Amino acid sequence: MKLPHRRQFLHLAAGAAALPAVSRITWAQAYPARSVRVVVGFAPGGAPDILARLIAAWLSERLGQEFIVENRLGGGSNIGTEAVVRAPADGYTLLLVSTTNTINATLYDRLNFDFLRDIAPVAGIIRLPLVMVVNPSVPAKTVAEFMTYAEANPGKITMASPGTGTSPHLAGELFKTMAGINMTQVPYRGAGPAMIDLIAGQVHVVFTAPFPVIEYIRAGKLRALAVTTATSSEALPDVPPVGDFVPGYEASSWWGVGAPKNTPDEVVEKLNMEINAALADPQMSTRLADLGGSVLPGSPGDFGKLIADETEKWGKVIRTANIKAD
Repeated sequence: MKLPHRRQFLHLAAGAAALPAVSRITWAQAYPARSVRVVVGFAPGGAPDILARLIAAWLSERLGQEFIVENRLGGGSNIGTEAVVRAPADGYTLLLVSTTNTINATLYDRLNFDFLRDIAPVAGIIRLPLVMVVNPSVPAKTVAEFMTYAEANPGKITMASPGTGTSPHLAGELFKTMAGINMTQVPYRGAGPAMIDLIAGQVHVVFTAPFPVIEYIRAGKLRALAVTTATSSEALPDVPPVGDFVPGYEASSWWGVGAPKNTPDEVVEKLNMEINAALADPQMSTRLADLGGSVLPGSPGDFGKLIADETEKWGKVIRTANIKAD
């Protein structure tokens, strides 16, 4: 048998090595060849569901296949997350990722997955501020006045939350720690009941998403003291950040897209490019602004850094306050 010349051998070897890469690129160019599931760990009709459906509609139109939103409820969104973790890493099952995932990594002692390890970041979508609001009976018009009032009434200030371990609850716990004041959390089953009792004066303060309370603020039924993001919100331009009074304070809710680990890089990059195109589209950015947030563009690496940083940040808050899942 005649052996190939060394130069021929090296040429053949190089061609063989390139085959997997070419195959992956060709496969990614053909993606998606069928419908794609976007798993949302929350109920239909809420902000997460709306965001997922906006992005799914965009991707369906741009990529020529249907992106179907699937609501998988339970376990504080952990059931939906685990469904994606266990799915094939082929780009046909995606997860709507949120601040909740970074909180749950510490809040729950026994999860059947490691979020940082098992979900690949794809792209950010939106960052939403929370707003610190009080019942008008509270004699404080600024965060500084609220802190003074809390110091003068130790153990008497009640802070409503939509549930233990939620983003609003942890935003309040972070504020307590950094401001050096004491507030007693009163957990409710959702934001609606918490708002009812806040308006009725049964509790003093709540940290909440802006869009459910803007009309109450405008009507004078609630008073906005500050937003929790580092800068002011377009939804409440006259309301200052908490950080103006408590240096270094920042808390927000954010949303993005993830996929099972080992999803091909070419697929992740393709989805990232299309989602960033959506965020740059004036009509889409206006729809997102209507929800009270700002777009969160960037690379998969940028989104991955946000997830890692937030996991560390909220883990510290949970451990410091000794918060346990209900």
